[in-house]
Amino acid sequence: MLISDKFYAVNIREYLSLGDDPEAGEPALVKLLSGFSCPKNPDVERFLKKSAIEFTKKNQSITYVVISVKDGELLGYFTLALKPLTVKGETVSNTTKKKLLRVSELDRKSDTYTMAAYLIAQLGKNYTSDRDKEITGEELIELAWMVIEEAQYMLGGMVTFLETENEEKLLSFYRNNRFLQFDTRQTASGTDEPHELVQLLRLI
Repeated sequence: MLISDKFYAVNIREYLSLGDDPEAGEPALVKLLSGFSCPKNPDVERFLKKSAIEFTKKNQSITYVVISVKDGELLGYFTLALKPLTVKGETVSNTTKKKLLRVSELDRKSDTYTMAAYLIAQLGKNYTSDRDKEITGEELIELAWMVIEEAQYMLGGMVTFLETENEEKLLSFYRNNRFLQFDTRQTASGTDEPHELVQLLRLI
């Protein structure tokens, strides 16, 4: 999938489909991912290196690597998944509620809308050797959005969501990319202290 004259996105299934080929299969993918560094968000780096391949093999999510046209190096990645989503009616506008009704089940008693939605599960730039300067956050999320639009064209649906830390810089970034906050959620990790994530959605 060629996106521009600077970079393109590749579904890592393309590597996995070639098996143990050291030049283009899973070993080549592992080597590519090993060069990723994201000191600003260790969880983003940890997921790519420790979980992305296994999650893709199990169909839990699909990771796309973003590659430089110039030299084939890794610039960033994003991970997408299909997830159930429940939205409280009180948290969105009447216009949004009307749109959600098309693709959701409404529980009138609790005023909640439940649906299948596209999740941007991970999004990160590679900070190794200043690679992060070769792609903007806006370009990275636009790549993810293009894949979601292609899936929506074939399968339907209209809701994309993501979760992020409650930090104004991050929230401002996603608002500028047309995501609207609709709720918060407490994490329930067995290893880390629970903390609050902000949930945002964007309609296709």
